[in-house]
Amino acid sequence: MHFEDPAFTIPTGSPAPLDPQIAEFLRRMAADAAQYPRRDTLSIEQGRANAEKVRLPWAQGGPAMARTEEHQVATRHGDVRVRVYYPAERRLPGAFIYIHGGGFVLFSIDTHDRVMREYAERAGVVVVGVDYTRAPEAKFPQPLEECVDVVRWVVARAEALEIDADQLFVGGDSAGANLSMGTALTLRDEGQPRLIKGLVLNYGGFGSNLFRNSVVRYGAGDYGLSLHMMIWFRGMHIRHGKDFFDPRVDILRADLKALPPVWMVVTECDPLHDDSVELERKLRAAEVDVAAKVYPGTAHSFLEAVSIADVAGEAFDDTARWLHARA
Repeated sequence: MHFEDPAFTIPTGSPAPLDPQIAEFLRRMAADAAQYPRRDTLSIEQGRANAEKVRLPWAQGGPAMARTEEHQVATRHGDVRVRVYYPAERRLPGAFIYIHGGGFVLFSIDTHDRVMREYAERAGVVVVGVDYTRAPEAKFPQPLEECVDVVRWVVARAEALEIDADQLFVGGDSAGANLSMGTALTLRDEGQPRLIKGLVLNYGGFGSNLFRNSVVRYGAGDYGLSLHMMIWFRGMHIRHGKDFFDPRVDILRADLKALPPVWMVVTECDPLHDDSVELERKLRAAEVDVAAKVYPGTAHSFLEAVSIADVAGEAFDDTARWLHARA
């Protein structure tokens, strides 16, 4: 079977049971989101503002940092804001550059503030959050090129940032995982494959083939991310039809050889589950050092539930251990 072929079994299968704490996370998120009209019926600005309000409770609390700095990074497309988190105890000398999710359209380093502080504290590593320009104001490839430029800025500014440029990790969730892979592919193809020590991919969208079991099983809207929103996000991000097949967007189409080691956090109850399974298979075929773990009963964005969900803490700790093993 080719990766672009429809990949259905008949029947497509019953959804797996949700972890009870993740079910509560989804219930609270849905209740808060129900206070507002559907995002696609509003202006982009209002949709983003409402999304920030819904996400705000989950970005609060958690580890305190020794200090946090913000910088404006000059990229080929203009300035991009980054936030640098310094934990009280540093056990890794490098940095973890984190690219937030949100379908390329929503969310920010503010919605993902706790996620990044959790990584900084649990791994003892400086985390650099990238507030790339979102779609539709910035369509592909602008957000990707901004992320590439931020990685190069971190390397150039390593001494001032008090980090070791030889130990840089890049990662993100959902759309941020896609951008992380695109960043690694771009740097490899431009002759700088060793800038990145490793990649962390949290429940990413890696392909343009929506005809998969997991999309049917979990895409109706009961598990956070819906097929409806996936189509809206893609339409905002892509300018030309040919871009759907660009290997920097459709990662499953890319030549994956000579990439840095990869760690994959895979959600079980997620429309994007099958993308991760296929990407892991293709990475292994390309002889990339890849490790993946499926977290039972989890749904898209489950890392944000760390304040109430034990499985989210488990995933953070697993990633921290992987970072230390690859440092």
